[in-house]
Amino acid sequence: MSERVRQKCSHSEEKYQTNISLETLESGGLNSATVCGVDWTTLPDDTVIQFFSYLNYRDRASLASTCRTFRLLGSSPCLWGSLDLRSYKFDTAAAVSLSLRCKNLQRLKFPAAGSADAIVSLQARELREISSDFCRDITDAALSVIAARHEMLESIHLGPDPCERISSDAIKALAYCCPRLRRLWMSGVKEANGDAINALAKHCRQLMELGFVESDNIDEVALGNLSSLKFLSVAGTRNLKWGSVAQVWSRLPQLVGLDVSRTDVNLSAITRFLSLSRNLKVLIALNCPVFEGEVDRNTMHNNKGRILLTLFSDIVKGVASLFADNLESVTDVFQHWKEIRNGDKNLDEVVVWIDWAISHSLLRIAENNLKEFDDFWLTQGAAVLLSLLQSSQEEVQERAATAVATFVVIDDEDATVHCQRAEAILCGDGIRMLLNLARSCQEVLQSEAAEAIANLSIDSKVAKAVAESGGIDILANLAKSTNRLVAEEAAGGLWNLSVGDEHKGAIAEAGGVKALVDLIFKWPPSSTDVLLERATGALANLGADEKCSVEVALAGGIHALVMLARTCKFEGVQEQAARALANLAAHGDSNSNNAAIGQEAGALEALVQLTYSQNEGISRQEAAGALWNLSFDDKNREAISAVGGVEALVALAQSSLDASQGLQERAAGALWGLSVSETNSTAIGRQGGIAPLIALASSDVEDVHETAAGALWNLAFYRDNALRIIQDDGVQPLVHLCSSSNSKMARFMAALALVYMFDGRIDSAVPVGPSPSSQGSSKSLNIDGVGRMALKHVEEFVSSFYEPQTFNAAAATLVPTALAQIAEAIRIPEAGHLRCSGAEIDRYVRMLRDPSSILKSCSAFALLQFTMPGGRHAMHHSCLLQKAGAARVLRATAAASTAPIQAKIFTKIVLRNLENHHEVSS
Repeated sequence: MSERVRQKCSHSEEKYQTNISLETLESGGLNSATVCGVDWTTLPDDTVIQFFSYLNYRDRASLASTCRTFRLLGSSPCLWGSLDLRSYKFDTAAAVSLSLRCKNLQRLKFPAAGSADAIVSLQARELREISSDFCRDITDAALSVIAARHEMLESIHLGPDPCERISSDAIKALAYCCPRLRRLWMSGVKEANGDAINALAKHCRQLMELGFVESDNIDEVALGNLSSLKFLSVAGTRNLKWGSVAQVWSRLPQLVGLDVSRTDVNLSAITRFLSLSRNLKVLIALNCPVFEGEVDRNTMHNNKGRILLTLFSDIVKGVASLFADNLESVTDVFQHWKEIRNGDKNLDEVVVWIDWAISHSLLRIAENNLKEFDDFWLTQGAAVLLSLLQSSQEEVQERAATAVATFVVIDDEDATVHCQRAEAILCGDGIRMLLNLARSCQEVLQSEAAEAIANLSIDSKVAKAVAESGGIDILANLAKSTNRLVAEEAAGGLWNLSVGDEHKGAIAEAGGVKALVDLIFKWPPSSTDVLLERATGALANLGADEKCSVEVALAGGIHALVMLARTCKFEGVQEQAARALANLAAHGDSNSNNAAIGQEAGALEALVQLTYSQNEGISRQEAAGALWNLSFDDKNREAISAVGGVEALVALAQSSLDASQGLQERAAGALWGLSVSETNSTAIGRQGGIAPLIALASSDVEDVHETAAGALWNLAFYRDNALRIIQDDGVQPLVHLCSSSNSKMARFMAALALVYMFDGRIDSAVPVGPSPSSQGSSKSLNIDGVGRMALKHVEEFVSSFYEPQTFNAAAATLVPTALAQIAEAIRIPEAGHLRCSGAEIDRYVRMLRDPSSILKSCSAFALLQFTMPGGRHAMHHSCLLQKAGAARVLRATAAASTAPIQAKIFTKIVLRNLENHHEVSS
C-alpha cells in the first residue's frame, strides 16, 4: 500500500491538556529511595537540588515522593523561583496545591484561560514577571485582579495571540497597581487611549520597554509622554498617524530602540526618526511595504551611526556593528555577542531587545508564508533564525523554532516543504541546534523544536541528517513524554521520517514502534485526534516494512489499531488506522499478521463499516485496501463475507465510478480477493458486482483496469457469472484490454477471462435472464459469434509472444538453454503472484485436450506463467498439476503433430518447470 504523510503546523490553546494537581505533586512512580543498590539519599543536598532543577514538574514531584529527604529538597525555594505552566491545565485546585512552594515565586508563564483566580491562589506576592502566549480569554477584570494582588510586578508579556478582550481600563489598572512596572508587552489590544498611556507615564516611572503590537487604536501622541521609555514596539499596529508620530516620538529622551515592523510607516517618518531622535540606536522596519516602495535600497544607509534593520539590509552585520570590531568575521551575531559580552549593561539591553523584536517579526512573516519573501529567507532570513535558535532567551528560542517549523512548509495539507529553505537550515547546522533544544528539560521548547524537526524531515536530505545526528532516538524518547503536545510533535517527526524505507529500521531499533503503540493506549481519542493521527500514520508507514510490521504486532499494535478503527470518529485517525492495517496485512505468507488481524475481535466489521464512510473516498479507500490484503487469507475471506463484506464492497465499487483512481483500484482489488471462493464469487455476481467491474475494466488507468480484469477473471470461472459478463456487455472491454492495454498482466487476465467464458461450457445460443444491473430485461445472445471474435483476440495475444525463428530453433534442437531463454523472454513477472485452485488447474489441463488450437496455446501459456521458478505459488501449482496427472497430457501436447508450435514449446517449458520443482522438493 502506498505511504502518505500529513503534517499540521497549527497551534491552539487546546494543546495544553495535562493536569497539574495535588496527586501529581504528592505521588510519583518510584517506590524506593534506593535503586539498583545505590542509596541516592546519601548524595550531597546541592547535588540533589541541581538534579531536581533539570526535571520537569511531574518528574520532580515523582522523585520528591520517594522519601522524606527528597521531598524536603524538592521543596527548596531555589527550585520554585520560576514556573512555566503553559503545558499544563492550570486551575485554582492546581494553584492551591502549588501555593506552599510558591512563596518566593518570581517568574510565571501560564496558560490564559481561567487563570486569573488560579494565579491569585498561588499566593506568590513576590511575583515579578508574568507571561502568557494565549490571551484571547483574558479580560479587563481578570488582568485587573492579577495586577491588584501582585503590586511587585515588573514585567508583563501577553501574546502573540491577540488580547482581544483587554482595553484601556485594564492598562490603567496596571498603571495604578504596579508602579514598579519596567516592561509591558501586549498583542492585539482593542485600544490604548490617552488616559491609559498617561496613567502609565504618571505611575510607572521605571517603565523602560513598551510594546503594543498588532493593535487597532493606540494614542500615539500620548506615547510621547513616556519619558522613561528606552524601547518601543508598535510592530503590526494599524491606524498610526506617522506625520505626528515621528515628531512626538523623536523627542523621547531615553529612546534607544524603536520597532515599526509590519506597519505602513513611510520614508519621511523613517528619515525623521533617524535624524531627530537624540539617543536612538536601532530602528527596526521589517516588512514595511510603503517605506520599501519609496526608498532607494542602494542609497539608504545608516544615519550618524544609527542602525536601520530592514529586509533589504544586512541584519547580521547591522546588529554586529553595535559590538563587533571585525564585521566580516561575524556570521552568528547573537552567539558572537554572548561570547564577547563585556559587562556593558546598556548594550546587553539593546541586543536582548533586538533579539526579542526580530524573532517576533520573523515569526509573523513566516506565518504569512508569502512567495515574495523567498529571496529574503534564502539570503539572510534562515541565517537569522539560526542565530535566534541560540539566543539566551528561551522565549526567543521557542519563537525561532516555531518560525523554522512554519516557514519551511509551503502546503500544510499536502505536506510540501520548500526544499531550498529546508536545506538552508541544514547547511547552517540547524539540525544540531534543534536537536539540542529538543533535549531541553523545558517541555514547550521540546515541542517547538520537535515540530521544526518534523516539518524539516519531510525533505529527504534533512531526514537523513536528522537520522545521522541521533534525531530518531531523541524523537522516540520524546514520544514517551507524559506531555501530550511533546508526544504529538515527536509522533509527527517519526511519521515523516518513516516515509522512506531507509529510516524504518532505525525507528524500530530506537523503541519508536512501542512508543507509538503506547501513545494510542495512553491518550483517549476524544481529545487527542491529531496525536493519534500522527502516531497511527507513523505505524502505517512502519507497517509497510516486513520486519517493522512484526514489531508493530508484537507491541500490541494490531489491537490498538483495531480499537481506533472501531471507536474513533475522527476521519484522519480512521484513515491512518485502516492504512496501517492494510500495510500490516500486505506481507502475505511472510508473517502471521494477516491472520492475526482477522482474528482480532471486531476488526473485519470495523473495516467493512469504514467502506460506508462519508469521507470522500479516503477512509473508504484505505479500508478497501485493508480488506483486499486481508482477503488473501482463506479464513479472512470467508469472515469478511460473513460480516457483509460482499454487499459493502459491491456498493463501494458502484459508488467509486466517479471517485479517485485509488478508491477504484482498491474497491476492485477487494472484490478480486473475495472472488477467489466460489461462494463469494457467486454472491458478487448476484449482488450486482459485475457491472461496476466492467466499467472499471474500461478505465484508461492501468492500475484500475488491471485490478478489475483480475476480478473478472475470477468471476468468469463460474458459468452464471460468465453469462452476466456477456449480458452486461463485458466482452468488448475485455477484448479491448486483451488487445490494447500497456499492462501485460491486464492483457493476460483479460485473455484468461475470455477463455473461461468461451471454452464451450455455454451453449451457442442462450437466453440470458435478467441480472441485477439490467433492471429486469432479458435478451438472447449469439454466444458462438461473440465467442469467435473474443477468442480471435486471445489468439493474437498469445501470438504476440511468438518469435518464429527462436521457437523453430528450439523445437528442432530441444536444447534446455534455448527453452530457458524463451521462458525468460515471455515471462510476465507479476503473474507469479497469481494463485489458482485445483479446479482451475484441472480446467487448464482439460483445455490442453481441446481440439481448439487457441485454447491449447492459451492454456499452455497460462500454465507456463503459473509454474515459472521463483513465482510465489509456482510450487503450489506444480503439485496441483501432478495430482491432476498433467504430465502425460503435457507430453502428448508437446508431441502432437497437429498442435501449434507455440503450444508445443509452452508445454515443453511447463514440463521443464515441473521437473525443476520436483528436484527442489525432493
